Amino acid sequence: MPVIYLVGTSDTKAEEISYLQGLLTNGGAEVCAVDVGIRAALSVMDITQAEVAQHHTSGAAAVLGSEDRGQAVAAMTSAFAKFCAAHKHQIDAIIGIGGGGGTSIITAGMRELPYGVPKVMVSTLASGDVSPFVGTSDIIMMPSVTDLAGLNQISRHILHNAAQAILGMAEHPHVAGGGSKPSIGLSMFGVTTPCVTQITAMLADDFDSVVFHATGTGGRSMEQLLSEGMLSGLIDMTTTEIADEVVGGVLSAGAARLDAVVASGKPYVGSVGALDMVNFWAPSTVPEAFKDRLFYHHNANVTLMRTSANDCERIGTWIVDKLNMSTGPVCLMLPEKGVSALDIEDGPFWDPPANTALFSAIERGLNQTDQRRIKRLPLHINDPAFSAAAAQAYRDIS
Repeated sequence: MPVIYLVGTSDTKAEEISYLQGLLTNGGAEVCAVDVGIRAALSVMDITQAEVAQHHTSGAAAVLGSEDRGQAVAAMTSAFAKFCAAHKHQIDAIIGIGGGGGTSIITAGMRELPYGVPKVMVSTLASGDVSPFVGTSDIIMMPSVTDLAGLNQISRHILHNAAQAILGMAEHPHVAGGGSKPSIGLSMFGVTTPCVTQITAMLADDFDSVVFHATGTGGRSMEQLLSEGMLSGLIDMTTTEIADEVVGGVLSAGAARLDAVVASGKPYVGSVGALDMVNFWAPSTVPEAFKDRLFYHHNANVTLMRTSANDCERIGTWIVDKLNMSTGPVCLMLPEKGVSALDIEDGPFWDPPANTALFSAIERGLNQTDQRRIKRLPLHINDPAFSAAAAQAYRDIS
């Protein structure tokens, strides 16, 4: 019988928690109800708010002793995250219900649980931008449609569906295959797809390739999995998220990009895929400071800006400053004939001086050793020969 943790704030959602608990119990699950409320409980829960609050680094009083609601929510958020980290091996599945405060608290805990543990969050905020709540996790956000302020015909239907969803996932867990191939992470963008798909085909007999879309979340997810030991190494062909971080685009993976590579010491083959571009949304969203730059309109909602020589020098320096700290094997691949499908002779982003600035910054800045080296090839990044060289480079260092 699966153990499903049901999490909510009993001071505001007691009726909904009780209804969900009945649905889950009737569905055959063992339910552990957890209270993450910050005020006096209105129902009996299996794990009280005080028990959760004790996981705060400053003790329960830091959570339950504050009269300021914002401070109390922030403290409970920290406490519940630590609670989930401590109980992660006891949780077969987790479902939460909440408004703004509850969603922040509960999803912080969910993000501490391993990938694959079913996580459903019924939230009043689920129809908007949920990236702050989901992060790089596999949380399923379900819109509550109505406010969670008592049961009604609509909320009963929504909560029923949520209960059946988590029951189905908990009762039918994924059974991992018996394959022994190590998993490796690869980064890809539309403009580097040929490169990456060729590499995965070339390595298919020996490696399980896990491809990540380099849209910010993709890079963060890839590095988190590397940190958690679920990936044995990276073939990071598409480092475009770094261009957005350095120049100011919308698809940055953050300043911590490449930190997991440095910390893990695992094999890393990288390249400069799509560093010819910085991403923005619709043309109207492009900052005024860039109005005179070269743009390519990918579609009505995505605008690409060509990186300048100055941008490229800064990007290259950023990359090598990180990789110089790595103690593991590193091979950085440089394609002289273009770094994306747009950066090709006669293509819209073809700019040899900008690429020269990028390559020069990398070659000048990387402290090359037996473990850390550069391979510069007279090929385009999407050339099959470049993919073959990258695949072989990974075999050589892994």
